[in-house]
Amino acid sequence: MTSGITAIGGYLPELRLDRKAAARELAWSGLPMPRSGTRAVADWDEDALTMAVEAARPLCGESAPEALRFASTSAYFTDRAQSVIALDALALPRTVRTSDVANSRRAATSALLDAILAARDEIVTAGELRPTQPGSAAQLGFGDGAAAVRTGPGAPARLAGHASLSHDLVDRYASRDHPFSYPYEERFVRDVAVAEVLVPVIRAACAAAGIAPAQLAHAAVNEPVGATWRAAAKALGCKAPNHCEAVSDLAGDLGAAHALFGLGLAFNSAKAGDFVLLLGFGSGADAVVFEVTGPVPGASAMEAALREGQVLASYSRFLSLTGSVELDWGMRAEFEQKAQATVLERVGRDMIGFIGGRDSTGNVQFPKSAFPVNPALAEVETLEDVRLADLEATIVSVTADRLNFSPDPPFDFGLVQFDNGARVLMEMVNRPAEGFRVGDRVRMRLRIKSQNRRLGFRTYFWKAAPLARPMLGDA
Repeated sequence: MTSGITAIGGYLPELRLDRKAAARELAWSGLPMPRSGTRAVADWDEDALTMAVEAARPLCGESAPEALRFASTSAYFTDRAQSVIALDALALPRTVRTSDVANSRRAATSALLDAILAARDEIVTAGELRPTQPGSAAQLGFGDGAAAVRTGPGAPARLAGHASLSHDLVDRYASRDHPFSYPYEERFVRDVAVAEVLVPVIRAACAAAGIAPAQLAHAAVNEPVGATWRAAAKALGCKAPNHCEAVSDLAGDLGAAHALFGLGLAFNSAKAGDFVLLLGFGSGADAVVFEVTGPVPGASAMEAALREGQVLASYSRFLSLTGSVELDWGMRAEFEQKAQATVLERVGRDMIGFIGGRDSTGNVQFPKSAFPVNPALAEVETLEDVRLADLEATIVSVTADRLNFSPDPPFDFGLVQFDNGARVLMEMVNRPAEGFRVGDRVRMRLRIKSQNRRLGFRTYFWKAAPLARPMLGDA
């Protein structure tokens, strides 16, 4: 049975920077800036890993995959596998194989193609939060976000053909000595990319699929610069719309996750019998042609996510959230949180997996303990695992604190009660316009819990967020 994509998922931060408002703030400089649409902005406690986990959550289902792959060019750790952290956050068995792929914006498409060709049941998830320099076009053009796919046999999007081409075209780069992405001249990049990379690799992929490029109905092409697909499509005689353009307009260039997010939009628009092109670009290209045989689970949710969000019009708040400026938060910010490896080894999987315990009477508690907190029990017993991360809860108390330090005040926290009876004191994120209120329903989101900048280490835990997000048009 031909392998392909069985499900797809995506995640975008709630905040969306209004590019026009930001460009207006920089108008005095005369620097060229994108002025239309919005740019997805990660909250202060989000990173490439937390977003990649959010994108992969809907794909886990009832069965574990054979492997989990994490793709990013902006992962926080350089000598710690983020895929293993993601495995624990998703509460997948530790027998699932894990791997990290990086150093190219097509890392995710390469990993996806490898999984499909091996005919394995795998999850490939990609997340990006790339640093940008104030005043650069990339600061408004890039976006933060994630996308994930699950592969396997009997897929509604089956592999029809593929081709890859390796070409060290330096269209842009980042390095240890220059962490901000440095772009080269657009016309040069476009001309070389179209003639030497896109057109040859797409023709080869279509030939492998037994179709002409003109038969492609939809495309998800990660362009190195604007208008690249338009030029390539003209040379190929192809009229397929590039759904990555909508992602760029409303969320920004998502790096390694960009092509996969565009693929979700393409699948949502495709009908049975359509051929869809996926193209990941970076040091060459991977071109993959899928034949759609039915609705792809998760595609419609990605289309909806693109239209949701809270408009951010404050350029100074954006600079603070991205770390481009460091505000003096006073003495309350002068503290250091040091995580101990021994503690993580002992309770880390239960913490990042948000796994509580149910005692013999049915009472659920978090965290687990040898002696149940239930006063009706006085003996040691082994608690049954209960994953709270995927459950909804109700706020039973809330405080908006402006005295404790938060990089994006106020610091919202309170007691939430899960429907199974568990009560947990939690931080709250994605504050609604009217603030959090007792009785509000919330869901769990993986976020950074503590960060030690001096030692370069961070830990993760779950925080409570509103069930629904505002629509961009209503924000």
